[in-house]
Amino acid sequence: MDKWDKPLTKNIRSERAFATLTDYRKTGGYQGMRKAITELRPKEVQQWVKDAGLRGRGGAGFSTGLKWSLVPMGYNGATDAHQTRYLVANADEMEPGAFKDRLLLEQDPHQLLEGMIIAAYAIQANIAYIFMRGEYHLAAKRVENALQEARTEGYLGKHILQSDFNLEIYLHTSAGRYICGEETALINALEGKRANPRAKPPFTVVSGLWGKPTVVNNVETLCNVPHILQNGVEWYRGLGRGSDTGTKLFGASGRLKYPGLWELPMGTPIREIIEEHAGGMRDGYKLRGLLPGGASTGFLLPEHLDVLMDYDAVAKAGSRLGTGTMIILDDKTCPVRMLLNIEEFFAQESCGWCTPCRDGLPWTVTLLRDIIAGRGRIEDLDTLAGLTRMLGPGNTFCALAPGAMEPLQGALKFFREDFEQYIPGKLAAGGED
Repeated sequence: MDKWDKPLTKNIRSERAFATLTDYRKTGGYQGMRKAITELRPKEVQQWVKDAGLRGRGGAGFSTGLKWSLVPMGYNGATDAHQTRYLVANADEMEPGAFKDRLLLEQDPHQLLEGMIIAAYAIQANIAYIFMRGEYHLAAKRVENALQEARTEGYLGKHILQSDFNLEIYLHTSAGRYICGEETALINALEGKRANPRAKPPFTVVSGLWGKPTVVNNVETLCNVPHILQNGVEWYRGLGRGSDTGTKLFGASGRLKYPGLWELPMGTPIREIIEEHAGGMRDGYKLRGLLPGGASTGFLLPEHLDVLMDYDAVAKAGSRLGTGTMIILDDKTCPVRMLLNIEEFFAQESCGWCTPCRDGLPWTVTLLRDIIAGRGRIEDLDTLAGLTRMLGPGNTFCALAPGAMEPLQGALKFFREDFEQYIPGKLAAGGED
C-alpha cells in the first residue's frame, strides 16, 4: 500500500507536529465535503457511505450509512430542515489498550472536522459536538485550533459553501469515566447529568441529545467519510482484504519489539500485524495469547494467528474485533494477575446503575484477589464462570459488564491451570505480575 491507500494517515509526518489546514488541503482536504454539499442530496450521501460498507470503528461495527438513514428526515422523502438534529463525535477513548483516536485527533484534526461536516449534512444536523476524553489535553488544543481555522475559512457557520446548510461544532472535554464511551451515557453527560446509560428503545437516532434525533459516531469512523466522498465507493471497497471494506488503525501493545499503531487493510491477518509490523515478540518472550480489540474482548491463542482482523472473522474465532488494538499476553506474565488488573479497572469504572454490574464486578475482583493471595478454593472458579453468565449480554443495562466478562471467560477456558496453581499454593503469591 502506498500513502494514497492509507487515507487515514497520509497527512501524518514525522517532520511536523500536526497537519494544519494548509497541509490538509494540499492532499485534497475538504474536497469530499465540497462534493457532498454542492453535488449530492443528504440521502445520496447516506447511500454512498452505506454502499461503501463503512462499519463503526468504535467497536460495535454497525453500518454507518444505515445508522444515518435511521434518523427521521421528514415525510414522503422530503427533508425537514427545521427539525433539530445533533451529531456527536465520540472521542472519549478510554478502552484499555486503545490509542488510535488519539493519533487522529492530535496529528490530523481537520480530517475529523471534514468527516463531521459531511455526516452532519447527511443527517441535516446544524449542531455537532466533539465529546473528548478529558486527559487528551494536546488533542483538545489542536482540535480547537482546527475549529478556528475552519470557521475562518467558512467551512463552519452559516451558508457553508454558499449553500443553505449551516453547522457549528463545539468541543466538550469529559470529566472522565469509561462509561462515557457508551453513547447514551455520553449523551447524559453532555446534558450535564450523571453519566448513566439509558434504556433502549428509544434509540438515539430517534431520541438522543435533549430528546432530539442524534447520531453518535467514533472518531475513526468519521475520519473515513471524507475519503469515501472524495475517491468513491468502489475505491473504498477495494481497500479491504476480507469481508469488510476500507482500512483500519490496528495497534498492538505488550512485550513486542515495536509496539505501536499502523493503518492497514481491514482483514489483515493477526500474524502479519504482530510479526511484520510489531517485529514479533521481544527476545526471551513467547506469545501465549492476545486480546484482539482492547481489554473488553475475549482471549485468542497463537493458533489464531492466521485469523483475519475483521468483524466476522474475529467473531467466528470466538472474540471481537473491538477497537482493533490488541493487548499481548506473553509467557512470563501470569494471566490471572493480568485479568485481575483488567477487572479492577472495570469494577472501578462501573457507573453503578444496575445491580449485576455494580455488585458483580467487585465480587469478581474479590474472588481473583483471594485466589492470588492463596485464599481461594476450587469452587471459586465455578463461581467466576457463573458470573460470566450472570453479567453477560442481556442481563445488564449496557455492555460494560458483558465486556468485562469476555476476557474472564476466555481466561477460564484457556488458562484454567494457571488459576488452579494458586489454589493449592503451587505458585508463590509474589510471582511476576
